[in-house]
Formats: sequence, C-alpha cells, structure tokens
Amino acid sequence: MVEHLTLASFKEKVFNFENNKDWKFEGNKPCIIDFYADWCGPCKTVAPILEELKKEYGDKLEIYKINTEEEKELSSVFGIQSIPSLLFVPQEGQPQMAQGALSKESFKQAFKEVLGVSE
Repeated sequence: MVEHLTLASFKEKVFNFENNKDWKFEGNKPCIIDFYADWCGPCKTVAPILEELKKEYGDKLEIYKINTEEEKELSSVFGIQSIPSLLFVPQEGQPQMAQGALSKESFKQAFKEVLGVSE
C-alpha cells in the first residue's frame, strides 16, 4: 500500500527541515512523494499507477502521498503550486521534482535514472 504522510511522519521518514537547512534524507531506501488533492483529475489518474508500481517494486522503494489540502505547510516548503507534483528522492544526492500526471513507463524510467531502482 502507498503510505500517506503527515507533517510529523514526513519529518521522520523523509526530511526534517526544522533541524536541517541542507537536504538530509532520513529514509533507508529511495522514495517518491506524490503531492496531490482529492479533487484533482490528473491526481486520480496517477493514484492507481502508483499502487501498481508499489506492488511491482515492493521493498525496493517507498511510495508516499501528501494531501496538499491537509498538509499546507509541507506544500509550501516544497513550493507546490500545481498538482500532481512528484518528488523523486534517491538514497544519495538531491531530490528531483516532476510535475503533471506521468505514465507508468515514465515512472519506471525515473525510478531507474533518478532513484537507481529497477524492477
């Protein structure tokens, strides 16, 4: 299952921006974060793709979702202005943001190129 993050769980599992100015990933495996809203059509297109990918990739990566309506502080920290916005977080190095509804193949390509994860 794809996990929904709150401000508290985000700081614990991804990045504690209150304690660190510079990016410091808290997780132990690469992850992707889907910034979404329930009313967003393209977000609804992405949701089942992410569920499928979670089943296919299993424990190789984490897939998180953040509801921009409920977690306004997280949305502002990342400057989210359009949704879906997808943050690809590799184990090492800087995260990369993508915007818009990506196809399943585009996700797989990003998992491989940005996160270093293959099926």
